[in-house]
Amino acid sequence: MQKVYISQSRHLAAFVALILLLSLAGCATSPDNHETRDPLERYNRVMYAFNEKVDTYALKPLAKGYQAVTPAFVDRGVTNFFNNLDDVTNLINNLLQLKPAAALSDLGRITINSSLGLFGLVDVATAFQLEKHDEDFGQTLGYWGVSSGPYLVLPFWGPSTVRDTFGLGGDYFTEPYTYIEDQRTRYALFSLEAIDTRADLLAASRILERSTFDPYAFLRDAYLQQRRNQIFDGNPPLEMDEEFLFDDEFDEWGNE
Repeated sequence: MQKVYISQSRHLAAFVALILLLSLAGCATSPDNHETRDPLERYNRVMYAFNEKVDTYALKPLAKGYQAVTPAFVDRGVTNFFNNLDDVTNLINNLLQLKPAAALSDLGRITINSSLGLFGLVDVATAFQLEKHDEDFGQTLGYWGVSSGPYLVLPFWGPSTVRDTFGLGGDYFTEPYTYIEDQRTRYALFSLEAIDTRADLLAASRILERSTFDPYAFLRDAYLQQRRNQIFDGNPPLEMDEEFLFDDEFDEWGNE
């Protein structure tokens, strides 16, 4: 496994605002239907605890040390660099989802940030009002109607679903540094991205640590809602649908 805990950190960044809203509303968990949405809960909780240990004793200390010794402008530049690489994945998935305007924006971001932005160290494209997207192959599968399947916590990776787990394969092949032949350079980039992302989320993780809710259920519900929101580009349908709500008319895989 080449990316250690990056996926969970990215997802956390995307729904920090959602977590805050849920916390204020006092409705982060939904015990009435969690058994059908999370049929693998026993396994998931064990894996969640394992990931927490990895984070507590390995990734978080490294992130704190990195944050302590890295000037803010350097930290921002590193984050921008990896965000520029992520735009390649955004571009490919927007094309696969038949979103030409978004894909064109992604292409513009890559071109401008890779040139005027000094290989992505400076986010010049945002100043040109080119929107930053957040797309991946799991969302592309959802866009084309693939059911999410049960919630699934992956070792080192964190929150996922069966569909998103398969989507990771597509994401791997769209990451530019996957194709760097020198293994030392490739693994160094993977490690730096993991530490930089975790450092950027130290404040966000404290929200979970201080929450009075069950952290596992809190993270699960926020992740599932955030993924639904992503797949529908921020405008999820109001009607009840089998893929996300798993009501009594459907089994745990979202099938009739």
